[in-house]
Amino acid sequence: MSLQSAVSSAYDVFLEHAQDAQVVLFHPQSRLRSVLVAQLFQDPNTQTFYYALGENDNNLQSFIEGFAHDMATQHPTFGRHLYMLPYELHQNFAADVDRVLDTIVQEISELSDEPFVLVLDEYDRSDDANDINRFVEYLADRLPEQCTLVINSRTLPRLPWLAMVAKKQAVIIQDDHLITQDIHGPHQHENYNLEVYALGPGFVRLNGEQVDTWEGHLPRLLFFYALDRPVVTRAEICDAFWPNLDTDQAVNVFHVTKRRLHKALDLDVLLHIENYYQINPELTVYYDVVDFVETLMRGRYSTGDEQFQAWQRAVELYKGPFLQGHDETWIVDRREAMRTGYLEAVMGMARTYVERGKGETALKLYRSAIDEDYSREDLHRELMLLYNELGRRGEAVAHYQQVEKIFNENNMTLSPKTIDVYNDIMA
Repeated sequence: MSLQSAVSSAYDVFLEHAQDAQVVLFHPQSRLRSVLVAQLFQDPNTQTFYYALGENDNNLQSFIEGFAHDMATQHPTFGRHLYMLPYELHQNFAADVDRVLDTIVQEISELSDEPFVLVLDEYDRSDDANDINRFVEYLADRLPEQCTLVINSRTLPRLPWLAMVAKKQAVIIQDDHLITQDIHGPHQHENYNLEVYALGPGFVRLNGEQVDTWEGHLPRLLFFYALDRPVVTRAEICDAFWPNLDTDQAVNVFHVTKRRLHKALDLDVLLHIENYYQINPELTVYYDVVDFVETLMRGRYSTGDEQFQAWQRAVELYKGPFLQGHDETWIVDRREAMRTGYLEAVMGMARTYVERGKGETALKLYRSAIDEDYSREDLHRELMLLYNELGRRGEAVAHYQQVEKIFNENNMTLSPKTIDVYNDIMA
């Protein structure tokens, strides 16, 4: 295949899957990463904005300043909200990250009302910048719907890719194919030293035996945290676990916790390699979250019986909320992502049952999904429509009235889309 044909094929794959997510990562091993970025500018049907991180982008301050400067050269009004922030905040954007994030999101949303691509190139320059990675992670959750963020990097960015893929926020592309497994690297083995289950209360098996010698919950949670990303820094760990301690205290507690983790597993599971902590690469680890996310991907990109079996497998893997019983911020964030993936699988199964004429079975699935997340209006709409399709209009109406009552009690407002479904049923 010629280079031109390879680029064309890879670009078609990008265009196809960019519709499914707001963040697209060109995999570090992709041979065509930079060519694809160039192709974006050559496509007359794609509006593209571009920022390449520079050698000075090793902290949030420099990143925001450089990003705003380069965006202003591409869109004349970019930065007008940012420059209205207080002088003191301009001297230290880290002093109020939430306010800066809100402002950057506003600036990005005003780049265009039409769909556009925002490229962050040479993203690996931020590898050692915890604050930049954290900012981009939060930015990904707040992007305007018309924006697709493309990340091009020589290394796998330290972002929570499993969670981002689980909630259909991100896709990873390597040349002309979508990455659907081995997001953090190869992990399929005939035998596993460690089996790790985070969907539910969370537990670990070592050589088939459940580990129960943790000496508190922190060593166990530290292990789960290390599995969450390809690599993590000590500063990230301390910020997630002990944000209220000063640096020296947090570091001391971290080392005590790490020693207890190694003692519980009777091996050095968390290694410090090239300034990062990561799970010992010599260990074979089964992680149910990886299995769950890869199964979701199979469900999304297959059809027929294969798709149904994938949805069914994903539902079986979901034994409960991620690390149920814990409420640390990072756990709550991952819990929401995994719940979103679970509900996608449940809805996929329910729709298949409807197609097969098994409406009652589908009703049970929709009810179980609603029990998992009552705020999801799309689930309520699907349930009402199915009730109506089965000739149970009264139950559809009763369900709507119950939802309306509960939403009102919680100061929530039903969307026009849900109200329209109700009005159509009543017509």
